[in-house]
Amino acid sequence: MLAALRITGSILKLRIGFAVALAALAGMLAGEGALSPVQASVFLLAVLGASGAAGAFNHYWERESDRDMRRTHARPFASGRLKPGPIWPVTFAGLLLASLVMAWSVGGSLAAFWLFLGAITYGWVYTVWLKRRSVWNIVVGGASGSFAILAGAAAVGGEMQATPVILALVMFFWTPPHFWSLAAAKGDDYRRCGVPMLPVIVSEKVWAPIILGHAAVLLVLSLLPLATGMGLVYGVFALAGGGLFLWRSAQLWAAPSRQTAMANFRASLVQFALLVTGVYLDAAVRWAT
Repeated sequence: MLAALRITGSILKLRIGFAVALAALAGMLAGEGALSPVQASVFLLAVLGASGAAGAFNHYWERESDRDMRRTHARPFASGRLKPGPIWPVTFAGLLLASLVMAWSVGGSLAAFWLFLGAITYGWVYTVWLKRRSVWNIVVGGASGSFAILAGAAAVGGEMQATPVILALVMFFWTPPHFWSLAAAKGDDYRRCGVPMLPVIVSEKVWAPIILGHAAVLLVLSLLPLATGMGLVYGVFALAGGGLFLWRSAQLWAAPSRQTAMANFRASLVQFALLVTGVYLDAAVRWAT
């Protein structure tokens, strides 16, 4: 039973799914409106399901190349624990459809539309179309997280709102340097599989300042919600997370190595965690007052 749960969690990429759900929750809390606790729980479960469907399709589609990467060779399809067959894509499509219906039932058509775009962007645009064809793969694929924020905001408000749109832009700019840092640390894996991530096809003289530039833009963008209604608590967390990522990116630019790249990758995770925590605490302060 435990082994089956582990395989399910791996196939659905639940760690990524939870991060996407946290982004959707940030969009809900930053939006103007609210769902009941039950409705919010149903919507977040829908987000988790849609993300899981896209992640599972990624596992299935990438099963051959995953065998060549140290980081992914033990995945269920890559390792052979699960055998390929048409039942799997059908199952993943069914999960996506069920998730969209759940999202629509509590959040409306616009929220379900953004959720659909997020799943399709990661599952098809990134995985099938761009990942092995273009250095822009993760730049475009990173929009999937941004769509989760917009979906959350649409679920509570039903329209585009300034703060969630800014947070979606933050997510869009955060994703490329996050994965480029990982690719810089795990370059051999990506080269072996023929994935044209930026640090794999150009030298550190090019990708290191690009990552640093993204981190600088991220810090500025993350502070813009202060002008659209977010409070001081949010600002402190955004500044702390953005400042850490910028500092680590500067270290990576000054001395590119696997160690500084992994340190920057971890700093990007801390920035994301602090940013969403700031959104949550800001909402708590607003509700308390």
